[in-house]
Amino acid sequence: MTSARPLSSWRVLVPRGGSWGDGVAARLREFGGIPVVAPMLNFASAEDPTALANALHELQDGQFDWIVLTSATTVDVLVSQGTRIPDGTRVAAVGETTAAALALAGYRVDFVPTSDNSARGLVKEWPASDIGGRVLVPQSDIAEPTLVAGLAKLGFTAEYVTAYRTIGVPVSPEVAADVASGRIGALLITSGSVARQVAAQLTPLPEGTVIVCIGPRTAFDTRAAGLPVHAIAEERSSDALIAALVDYVTG
Repeated sequence: MTSARPLSSWRVLVPRGGSWGDGVAARLREFGGIPVVAPMLNFASAEDPTALANALHELQDGQFDWIVLTSATTVDVLVSQGTRIPDGTRVAAVGETTAAALALAGYRVDFVPTSDNSARGLVKEWPASDIGGRVLVPQSDIAEPTLVAGLAKLGFTAEYVTAYRTIGVPVSPEVAADVASGRIGALLITSGSVARQVAAQLTPLPEGTVIVCIGPRTAFDTRAAGLPVHAIAEERSSDALIAALVDYVTG
C-alpha cells in the first residue's frame, strides 16, 4: 500500500489552475497526495495593444520568416486575436506543452527542441540550415531577454513584442496559514514567476517544506528568489514534476 501511494498524507500546493492544475491534482491523488490548487499567477492584456496588433498584422502579411512561441498563454493570445500564420512563416515552440497548445488551436509546429525545453535549449538546438530572416517573439511583459538575444546571436533579426502581462494572485489566508504551519508539506514550482510569488507571499517557509521545480532553469530562478530547491524534474512536464516529488519523498 505504501509503495503504491507514496504521497499518502502529503498536502501539495499546485500553483496553477485550469486544465493543467486539474491534471496535476488528479495525478497527485493517484499517488495518495492531497492537492491544494491555489493559482498564483494570472494574465492580462498587453499595456500597448497597438504594438501587438501591428506585429500580428505584419505576421499575417508574411513579413516574418519564423514565429517563436514560449507558452500556451501566448497561443491563447493568437487565438483571441484571430491570428492566421501564413504558410511561408514557420513556427517554433519552446517545448511540448506549447507545441500541444498550438496543435490544439489548429496551428502547425515546425520545430521543437528535444533535449532542453527552454529558451536556451531552443537556441542551442536550432537547425543550422534554418538560420536567417525575421523572427517574431511574442512573450510576457516580464520575460527575460534570453531568447531574443540568443536568436540575434545566431543571426536572426529577432523582434520581441509584449503579448500579455503576468500578474500575481494572492493565495487565500487559509492556504497561507497551512503553508506557514507546515500542513502543506510540498510546493510545486512551475516557473520563475511562481517562485517569486512564493517568496513574496509565503516566506519564511517551515524547515521541512519540500520545493520541487520543473526544469533546471526554474530551479535556477527559484534559488535566485531566495528559496531552497529539494528536487528538480529534468523534463518540463507535469508527470516529471510529480515523479521528482515522489522520488524525493521515497528516497
